[in-house]
Amino acid sequence: MQVYRGLDICSAKPSLAERSRLEHFLVDIKNPDEQFSAAEFVERADSLCDDFLSRNLIPLVCGGTGFYIRSFLLGLPKTPPGDERVRARLKSDAEKFGSDAMWKRLFSVDEESARKINPADLYRILRALEIYELTGKPRAEFAAREILREKYDFKILILERDREDLYERIDARVEKMFAAGLEKEIADLAKTYSPDSPGMKAIGCREFFEGGTIQEIKARIKHDSKRYAKKQYVFMKGIPNAKIIHIPRGADFPQETLEFFSE
Repeated sequence: MQVYRGLDICSAKPSLAERSRLEHFLVDIKNPDEQFSAAEFVERADSLCDDFLSRNLIPLVCGGTGFYIRSFLLGLPKTPPGDERVRARLKSDAEKFGSDAMWKRLFSVDEESARKINPADLYRILRALEIYELTGKPRAEFAAREILREKYDFKILILERDREDLYERIDARVEKMFAAGLEKEIADLAKTYSPDSPGMKAIGCREFFEGGTIQEIKARIKHDSKRYAKKQYVFMKGIPNAKIIHIPRGADFPQETLEFFSE
């Protein structure tokens, strides 16, 4: 979500001061109403990495979003190409009936995919339905690769924390987001972009459109963030040849990390 302009507090975007000390890429490249896919991420990341390597620089890819990182490391699954007519019809149905109805439609034909997709994530719901309509097969049959791409010599590190420590840090982070002005940031974005915009579905943003008091919204953000963190660990731990380093409670950056990259 750091690709989206305006989602600074919501996505914990590196500050301008941090970016002046160390250049970051693929930050602030989209408006919240523009779609950003794993395929585009891989394409853009490949282009940047090729440029860095041509200048004898070693790129550091970090995140974040397990599906995107996994797609970069392993490559994208060989799903069938999109069909504009099918996609247009599905989008028309979504406009008439809403994302919940489309999610239920997906559940009826591809339960496994539906269980993995948030009912509010209309983009992935429609893509899974499109795959089913084009092939008659669930999305899972177009499995992702399980081996690293040969394009690069990867050195992969996964940092993990104890669940209790992680959840306490999530709670503290959400409190800091509100103290930093999250409510105003979302209100300003809502003047221009609808709740259905891709960027507005970020955790820390979409909860404001679900109603309730600020305390209820804050509680939902904490709950959704913890559920997402758990899901991300599942995504990342299946990556081959990855080294997992445990971060002790109270530590931000274990010395073992520096040793790993200096090997």
